[in-house]
Amino acid sequence: MDTIKLGYAPTRRSIFSAPDARKYRAIIADKLRELGVEFVDIDDINEEGLLYDEESRLRVLEKFRAEKVDGLFLPHCNFGTEFICARLARDLGKPVLLWGPLDERPLPDGTRLRDTQCGLFATGKVLRRFQVPFTYMTNCRVDDPVFERGIRDFLAVCNVVKVFRSTRILQIGPRPYEFYSTMCNEGELLERFGIECVPVPLPELTRGVKAAKAEVTGDGNSDVERQLAWMEEHFRKNCTTEQELTVAAMAVAMRRLLKKYGCNAGCIQCWNELQHELGIMPCAANSILNEEGTPITCETDVHGAITSLMVEAADMGRKRSFFADWTIRHPDDPNGELLQHCGPWPCSVAREKPTITTPLAFDHNGALTAEAKHGEVTLARFDGDNGRYSLLLGNAEGIDGPRGMGTYLWVRVQNIKRMEAKIVEGPYIHHCAGIHDNVVPVLYESCKYLGIEPDLYDPIEEDVKAYLRGE
Repeated sequence: MDTIKLGYAPTRRSIFSAPDARKYRAIIADKLRELGVEFVDIDDINEEGLLYDEESRLRVLEKFRAEKVDGLFLPHCNFGTEFICARLARDLGKPVLLWGPLDERPLPDGTRLRDTQCGLFATGKVLRRFQVPFTYMTNCRVDDPVFERGIRDFLAVCNVVKVFRSTRILQIGPRPYEFYSTMCNEGELLERFGIECVPVPLPELTRGVKAAKAEVTGDGNSDVERQLAWMEEHFRKNCTTEQELTVAAMAVAMRRLLKKYGCNAGCIQCWNELQHELGIMPCAANSILNEEGTPITCETDVHGAITSLMVEAADMGRKRSFFADWTIRHPDDPNGELLQHCGPWPCSVAREKPTITTPLAFDHNGALTAEAKHGEVTLARFDGDNGRYSLLLGNAEGIDGPRGMGTYLWVRVQNIKRMEAKIVEGPYIHHCAGIHDNVVPVLYESCKYLGIEPDLYDPIEEDVKAYLRGE
């Protein structure tokens, strides 16, 4: 995961204390360094290192563009100059964090040195006038825990926006004929979101698999042999040596295609033609790429690949996501549901060492079987139809349930009937992406910058907003 770089533009207004503003500029910068945040300051723009006039704004804009910052941080070190902040934010076009340090007690004579809170009210209004979406972090002190949490959440928001806007999906083969549900509007994704689909035919993959196999020399130095050594450590095997070799070669071939076309995720027509050509399911190979942080989704689900990228970006790349079907209700828990897929989940989400085997409903080997870890998960689905796009998201809890096939996890949600209706009534399908963390607030906040609607499947919007306010 690339480091997220902030443009640090502390601001002041002339009628309030300039010395205090300069003092807080330094205090905030020191705190950012302490937290390990990468930022670009404006100390060389003027002698104060503060944003307050048009000349400085233009130079700051030029510097931040040259430094390729991913987000704009506008700390109000006193009241701030709201219209200069808004112009900078509009022209830069990056996520904006609005915040100011809590004001001190007035002096004995009633003098107030900064009036930061008042300035935040003004800047919020002007940003709205300029139609600039922004994130507000509550008025607090730099040593308050909510400051660090707010900064880190904003960095994650910037990461989601950065990944989303630079996404290229490798589409290996058309969708399976039966899967009308995974249709996507490739032109609309590009026009509205800048997301590119890179279609390649299945024979380009199968040729790559055969070429990778031909490189095996027996000395352990080929890409396929190195992949086999990795699989030996991470997978159990209930398959033939030839099937295992094909899985390794497919992972190598997909990795090469991703690099060739400059893609950060992929999706694949995983059945049935591929089995006629190679004799295996691609699930275990998908799992290998997923474990590396390059999501590969099933049934040529472009929207699913986008969702997987979003949830991993919201978690700053710390954990891997898993791509699942909503399948059946839990036989005993009234709000339980089985998340399952043939076997593409990354091995780091598993409770046990996954086994390469034959999946449910298919006759070919090459999938994994393993139950995923329990605990809190975030589930999400980016999708759209008829020109409207939204992100279904919420929390669930991994629970015990009957043994399954493939990669699977039984989960409990607040209200399965409400969830079920959300998916059926759309614009969603039976696919989702999950991750073992709570990234709901980050994804919710990211939506305002992406032009999509957050759609919480539980009535927790006020709780999410309270969290984002720092409560």
